[in-house]
Amino acid sequence: MRIDVRLALRPALSLLALVTLLFAAFAPAHAAPDSGPNGFWLTQAGDAKVQVSRCGGGICGKVVWLRDPIDNTTGKPQADNKNPDPSLRNRPIIGVQLFLDMQQSGPNSWSGRIYNADDGQSYASTVTQVDAGRLEVRGCVGALCGTEMWTRTSGR
Repeated sequence: MRIDVRLALRPALSLLALVTLLFAAFAPAHAAPDSGPNGFWLTQAGDAKVQVSRCGGGICGKVVWLRDPIDNTTGKPQADNKNPDPSLRNRPIIGVQLFLDMQQSGPNSWSGRIYNADDGQSYASTVTQVDAGRLEVRGCVGALCGTEMWTRTSGR
């Protein structure tokens, strides 16, 4: 009696192929590790880039790029001229920390305050990383809130 090895191994090979396909289908992709909110983000208007990094138990976010870095009126770098503190009104916008006391409040979510250089005020804020490429930034005055969607971008 002669045994055909190919026929005898066919069920085992079929099972092996099925297991391999299942692992390939359900195994996580080998993408770059998720850096969380760390990195560079372009504001919704596209007029500034903010570098977000972890600091303490929360996150920090500072302006690192402006579409229009020079003030057309003065010919100098854009300054924080609406800041309520007169001693800060001449500081350049590039380098200003926007996230204030932003502490983790849930998975992919932080709460604190956000500084708005357009009016010199800070507002109650939440920052939520929606996915690897989008950051939802929400600022509120009482019950009135505004939300922007920032997109991940390359460095400065």
